[in-house]
Amino acid sequence: MSKQEKKDQTQELIKETAKNLFFVQGRFGATTQEIADEAGVNRTLINYYFRSRDNLVQIVFDEAHKVEKEKSEIIMRSELPFKEKITHFIEGSLQTSLQYPYLETYIVSQINKGTCHKRDVEKEDLEMFYKDIKKEMNLGNIEKMEPIQFIINMISLLIFPSAIRPLFMENMMIDDKEFDRLISDRKDIILKMLFKN
Repeated sequence: MSKQEKKDQTQELIKETAKNLFFVQGRFGATTQEIADEAGVNRTLINYYFRSRDNLVQIVFDEAHKVEKEKSEIIMRSELPFKEKITHFIEGSLQTSLQYPYLETYIVSQINKGTCHKRDVEKEDLEMFYKDIKKEMNLGNIEKMEPIQFIINMISLLIFPSAIRPLFMENMMIDDKEFDRLISDRKDIILKMLFKN
């Protein structure tokens, strides 16, 4: 293995470890030392490759966020029938929630800090999406409302449970396994709430 390949592998290992600590285990306060210990590398390597813990967190978050953005673009630009598009989007979002249970909680914490509200939707895509929603309302497939309300409903039903995951688990007295099961079961529930048929 070349020096460059080894370097790339180590960088990838550090990133995956950080992703796991933050978004899978919900340990947002994990220190550089804890990330290094978990990855089985020397702490100086993290600073060498990523300059700082904050920089590493930003890179890891941007990568996770990019996946979300790509999902949104697929739903906006896809030629699939409307309900199928929405179904794919819901499946993808729930899959992400299961893969990274604490990603939404992290996003909310960043929004509250004022460090996370970049616009990633193109105006034309949004207008096209609104048009599709109106068409479905006129066909009687969706309750009539402002198209933006449909989007708020969909995002709330998808994101809110994961965004308050720790609080919800505590108050409902359920463990991670049970919460994941509930998230897995949400697809049909959400579709029934969004669509009349």
